[in-house]
Amino acid sequence: MSAAPLRQISITTSPEAEEAVVELLQRRFNSPPAALYDRVLDETIVSVYLREGEEWKPSHRAALKRDLVFLEECGLDVGPGTVRVIKVPHENWAESWKKHFSPLEIGSRLLIKPSWSRKKPKAGQALVVLDPGLSFGTGRHATTSFCLNALVEAREEGKEQAFLDIGCGSGILSICAAKIGYRPVDAFDVDPEAVRVCRGNAESNDVADLVDVREQDLETASATSRRKYHVVCANLMYDLLLGERERIVGRVRAGGILALAGILTERYAEVRDHYQAAGMTEVSTLVDGEWQSGAFRK
Repeated sequence: MSAAPLRQISITTSPEAEEAVVELLQRRFNSPPAALYDRVLDETIVSVYLREGEEWKPSHRAALKRDLVFLEECGLDVGPGTVRVIKVPHENWAESWKKHFSPLEIGSRLLIKPSWSRKKPKAGQALVVLDPGLSFGTGRHATTSFCLNALVEAREEGKEQAFLDIGCGSGILSICAAKIGYRPVDAFDVDPEAVRVCRGNAESNDVADLVDVREQDLETASATSRRKYHVVCANLMYDLLLGERERIVGRVRAGGILALAGILTERYAEVRDHYQAAGMTEVSTLVDGEWQSGAFRK
């Protein structure tokens, strides 16, 4: 029996807004997008691939349109902003990933690679094996990469350190945290599909017993646990970072690190000032294209 076809969800946008639209689709569908630039038209087509009949709903088109309007309101020219949905053969999609995803090293502590790679971890390097697929964050996007680096830099060998992943998605941050020695490792997401994928990825990397992932929002998580963490990562939209500041800051222990990512550069100063007003001190920041991330110490 041949594999079921996939749905390709594409947004045609401007090169200026490419990274923002990549992040938009990543967050909306929990799937790593691909981008193709048309030099003749000076446009970029950003696409994600979803299993037939599983994730795509008619309401998604309207939601994507609202997301594009939001980006325009943030000052980005999104260009045509057209949303297109087509069916594509599963086989072509599955094989194409192998051409574009190579191993990723985070310092000397962590190696993240797809299962088909033969690369071996170096001495002292933790290994995470995850295939880029329908619900996998690769770690290569600027926001995820910043959080991974913050995790590695904050890890103190021989010391018990707790980690919290707010909006865990595929679970890449939680899995990596468990691999390099964080205990306990807690994670939550409002999306039940993200929770399912996170649990599956944790199990395939032999850390299912170390990663406690739950379907929750910030309000529910704060009401059910008062635990404070040495490192907290919150890769969320800026409006959530602003509105949920007290709950997010409340999960960081004194002296702990909070990594905030997924913020458009135009909004970063507002978020930074908001968190510094709550007693957090910015210790590092990184600008990558349209995105800016920051690490804060409590």
